[in-house]
Amino acid sequence: MASDPFEQRQSQAGQPVDLTNCDREPIHVIGHVQPFGILLAVSPDWIVGHASANAGTLMPADADALIGQPLSALLPAQTIHDLRARLQMLTHEDAIARLFGIDLMRDGRLYDVSIHRSARNYVFEFEASVNGGGQRVQDSELVRSLMGRIQRQTTVERMAREAARGLKALTGFDRVMVYRFNEDDTGTVMAEALEPGQAPFLGLRYPASDIPKQARALYKRNLLRLIADVNAETVPILPTHSPDGHALDLSLSATRAVSPIHLEYLRNMEVGASMSVSILSKGKLWGLLACHHREPHYVDYETRSAAELFAQLFSYELTQLEMNGELAEMDRAREMHDRLLAQMTSQPDVTSSLDTIAKAIEEVVEFDGIVAYWDGQFRAIGSTPTEEEFLGLVRFLNTAQASSVFTTDCISNRYPAGAGFVDRAAGLMALPISRQPRDYIVLFRREIARSVSWAGNPEKPVEVGPNGQRLTPRRSFEAWQEIVRGTSSPWRPNERRAADALRVTLLEIVLKLADEANASRKRAQQQQELLIAELNHRVRNILNLIQGLVSQGRGDAATIDAYSDVLNARIHALARAHDQLTSKSWTWVPLNFLVETETRAYLNAQSDRVRLTGDTIDLSPAAFTTMALVIHELVTNSAKYGALSDSSGTVDLSVTLDRDGAALLHWQERGGPPVQPPKRRGFGTTIIERSVPFELKGEADVDFLVSGLQARFRLPEAVVKPAELAPEPAEAPVHVRPRSEVRLEGEALVVEDNMIIALDASDGLTDLGAERVHTAASVAQALAILDQVPIRFALVDVNLGSENSLPVAEACAARGIPFAMATGYGENEDLLADYPPAPVLRKPYDVEHVRAVLADLFA
Repeated sequence: MASDPFEQRQSQAGQPVDLTNCDREPIHVIGHVQPFGILLAVSPDWIVGHASANAGTLMPADADALIGQPLSALLPAQTIHDLRARLQMLTHEDAIARLFGIDLMRDGRLYDVSIHRSARNYVFEFEASVNGGGQRVQDSELVRSLMGRIQRQTTVERMAREAARGLKALTGFDRVMVYRFNEDDTGTVMAEALEPGQAPFLGLRYPASDIPKQARALYKRNLLRLIADVNAETVPILPTHSPDGHALDLSLSATRAVSPIHLEYLRNMEVGASMSVSILSKGKLWGLLACHHREPHYVDYETRSAAELFAQLFSYELTQLEMNGELAEMDRAREMHDRLLAQMTSQPDVTSSLDTIAKAIEEVVEFDGIVAYWDGQFRAIGSTPTEEEFLGLVRFLNTAQASSVFTTDCISNRYPAGAGFVDRAAGLMALPISRQPRDYIVLFRREIARSVSWAGNPEKPVEVGPNGQRLTPRRSFEAWQEIVRGTSSPWRPNERRAADALRVTLLEIVLKLADEANASRKRAQQQQELLIAELNHRVRNILNLIQGLVSQGRGDAATIDAYSDVLNARIHALARAHDQLTSKSWTWVPLNFLVETETRAYLNAQSDRVRLTGDTIDLSPAAFTTMALVIHELVTNSAKYGALSDSSGTVDLSVTLDRDGAALLHWQERGGPPVQPPKRRGFGTTIIERSVPFELKGEADVDFLVSGLQARFRLPEAVVKPAELAPEPAEAPVHVRPRSEVRLEGEALVVEDNMIIALDASDGLTDLGAERVHTAASVAQALAILDQVPIRFALVDVNLGSENSLPVAEACAARGIPFAMATGYGENEDLLADYPPAPVLRKPYDVEHVRAVLADLFA
């Protein structure tokens, strides 16, 4: 940014020179690396496209001679194999793969390696290994111990203090700060750990311009940034641009050089080395763990990786603590909501209820005065503007965004006339309580003259240097006190959330109180329209169902009379089901009601020949209607052709509630005449076999055994519930087939979103003979591999995090590729109902389980 062409453009344009110019500095394509690392960028076909000028210290040739050569000609074959294998970990755009203590040249020199993608390039960065790959266990134990201390803290401030102390112990920096971003993008040092004798920065506030916008964006992508020596000569990347004219993007680089502006900034602070680690919360940049050292200080890649892990774990704990606080606030807001609804039901209007409202609000939001302005009526309590002053303020509030809480801690900055009542109200929080911008509850706070400690004068973030229009960071970082007047204490985020919840509550109350007669008429009209629409919907559904019974049932009878009897019986079954639903106010109905009704309707005194055993369940209205037709068809078919067609047969209907909440129904006929499978599928059989899967998304299986018909149904949890508590069945033991000598041939595919499981599965398939195993963590990756590689066998995980693997299973089935499904959902068969038939492996599984599956598939 400090180059002459840039300065000339700024000067010619007549633009002011300040740190906002840094927002346009292309720091991600700076073209240099720090000297502690060596960088190579290779194309997808592994041709070297860029190399740092110091690459000759590692490679057998100078950097210029490396350009255009295949990497395989520069590194040993085993090293190439190790690097290619690690590329499998680059599963998303900002992924970074790491290797520690690798003998790159097979000459005894050990290096730590960082790998990432940059556009179409693979970027490899090499750093001489300090510990030879042996520091990881020690660092991980230290991180675990430090996180234990953080987890015991109960406030953000205490957690931040422990984080600063922990990172200082882990990295050895002189000073570690927890730097939190404020809503206006300024930053405050909220915790600090430093060596004795250093001037503290705790509590200092830094202008937003100290960290430019593009630097904040990079902090979200590249979580750790080390500057080992602010005075070190940087190493250029050769060539400067690729043949298409683009510089190499170093956004994710571990060794990327530093902006001259930032280096000058650090020198002015008398910092010799620095490191920043991002703190993310809910996907946003919450702050930084900022580390300073008075002298040059290199932190090896293994320790930096441990520091990055420490910061990520700290971020998780921080987010959890803040979310727990938000949940507690939501509970308080819900209690306030319920209490206000109960207390204000009998109040005539909002202004009359202001005392009640004020008492409820002060439990969650501090204020000095409150105004209710509703339907042209004004009422104030405490320190507020006068009614005349407020009417002018209302016109200003009407211009703010509708249907949202508006806050400011300095009214006069937004509404200049507010200076006239700053002695009574300096800040406000406005809650719109009507659909149109007219009615409000407004909270006011008095003026608080407060002191802000800035790290230097925020009005003078830079100084123009001696070389013309050259931008130079400020040189003074001593605490600079600013007395701020005309403002109130700021409205905290939790107070705004509570106010928004209160606004919804008050809006609900206002709508309930305003013009009750008109509201009642509108509600009655809406209810009538809803009733007509619902009635129309139900009638159309019933008509469509009867039309289906009429048209589809023609083939079930040879004569008109027989057809009429069948149709009447089915319609009566539906009628009985609807009668039972109506008697239960269209709520859940016990299954035994349905079974008893159907058996009595067809068997009369012999209805006890159908025995219902097992768990007692209730059916949802939708399930009850569907099962009415299914049970009807089972009973009538049995009475015509099966066990109930003579005097000796019986039917057992057993019900079992599965552990996942689904209900298993087993219909078993015994003692009747021999059963012969039907020569064709009539409508009755279609109802039995397809109604449950189609209507309820469950399962149905019918077997025409000689000894008697068997039907098994699985009703999903959404449509059944237990009528009384029942013990859960014991988990069945897992049986592993004996070892088989089956061997895989060709290439295999593992689709798994967990890297460790994918690696284990890949190793197992290799042990079983696969020539090469490809891994994919998403559906898109798996489908791309299937399009490009002749896969002979696939092992597919059912759940891939944010998506399921059904498209992959369907693609394998369409291509005739043998495959097996892997799942950690136990016995939940509903998850696989839509999948093509395939063996299922229950997690955890090992190579012997896979071997047994292969024996079935390739027997």
